Amino acid sequence: MATNVEQLAEQAKAAAEAARSAANDADMAAQAALSALEQAGDAVGAAVHGATGGAVDPFVFRLAVFVLAIFVGYYVVWSVTPALHTPLMSVTNAISSVIVVGALLAVGVDLTSDDSGGMARAFGFIGLILASVNIFGGFLVTQRMLAMYKKKQR
Repeated sequence: MATNVEQLAEQAKAAAEAARSAANDADMAAQAALSALEQAGDAVGAAVHGATGGAVDPFVFRLAVFVLAIFVGYYVVWSVTPALHTPLMSVTNAISSVIVVGALLAVGVDLTSDDSGGMARAFGFIGLILASVNIFGGFLVTQRMLAMYKKKQR
């Protein structure tokens, strides 16, 4: 009996090590993809800047991409069928929770380092408020959607 337990413990350790290795590989792949995406964005911004003879600033180009992403996101969210609304809200809440963590880090910036610390704190606080509203609103909407499927009591 003891050898079976020891064998199971060894198998569990081997599985945990394999999972840890796979997680590390996935993290490295994600970091590489993020780096490649950042480089591609910088390259496209520099290409547009060079192609227009400096008429389009890379910041303006990135701002235009951001505004387009807002419109695309708006139309994608409003075209979601009611059956997919609850899973979409749960994913949105998960993303907003990551934003809350980043905003808390920005709010905790030490103000003695330089002059930009105050701006980081202000934007972090604004991000914290907006993400919190999104999370709580998502929970309220999900609760309301689930209440639609409950049987009415007479």
